[in-house]
Amino acid sequence: MSQKVVISEKPSVAKSIADVLGAKSRKDGSYEGNGYVVSWCVGHLLGLAEPQAYDEKYAKWRYEDLPIIPEKWQYTANKDTKKQLTILCDLIKRSDVECIINACDAGREGELIFRLVYEYAKCKKPIKRLWISSMEESAISDGFRNLKDGAEYDNLYHSALCRQQADWAVGMNCSRLFSILYDTTLRVGRVQTPTLAMIVEREDKISTFLKEPFYTVEISNGEFTAEREKVKDKQTADDIATSCDGKTATITEVKRQEKSESPPKLYDLTTLQREANRLFGYTAAQTLNCVQNMYE
Repeated sequence: MSQKVVISEKPSVAKSIADVLGAKSRKDGSYEGNGYVVSWCVGHLLGLAEPQAYDEKYAKWRYEDLPIIPEKWQYTANKDTKKQLTILCDLIKRSDVECIINACDAGREGELIFRLVYEYAKCKKPIKRLWISSMEESAISDGFRNLKDGAEYDNLYHSALCRQQADWAVGMNCSRLFSILYDTTLRVGRVQTPTLAMIVEREDKISTFLKEPFYTVEISNGEFTAEREKVKDKQTADDIATSCDGKTATITEVKRQEKSESPPKLYDLTTLQREANRLFGYTAAQTLNCVQNMYE
């Protein structure tokens, strides 16, 4: 009987998919049954190789070697998850497997995680893509009834590949360049460095902020107070107050409005991490671990 290998991004997702597909038999690193073998990636199993993998001379950081741009990109297995990578490769290469179903997260990084394993295994078997955004049983079933051809997501994969290689090129070259120029280890990244620059710029504005006094002019009858917009110049405020002193003001219209306030929205991860830090002192990583454990 021919089999189909389903590869998800997380073990918890693999378990949910296996339950829906009827793959009840638990194996080492997979579930099997009903014509399906369901396994998982545990995030990025493969990463771009360090510069010295291309040439031993790059083990030393030297200005004259920059920039380092590989002609053909090489990948290395994550040593902590190498066992799962081996399991996936063995499953993909099984003679009774006719098709590989990409069930990694519906997005650019999910596409990259799957394709790197597929390429690493030198697989040529047809790819089908499961594209779902919910882990409800009905959503999974509907997704498998409407599997897409893997080739439809080639551009998404190339986009992710470009992002990954750009991160490597910027990070490796700029980190080495600035470390050499300033004689200290400096980490530069495509995302972290401009983000840090924005934080520094904002902090500089805060530290150099100068308070500017302002003045408000009010009139009141004891029960009702009207206030003019803020005035920076004290003399102008005094002139306005003087011109109103002893004069009669007439209220021409009073409006009352009923306003409704919507309930607060559900937390997104960033807001939850911020609130957990404010209330309990949790780090972002601690909050993420708690959320992931509850999800699983």
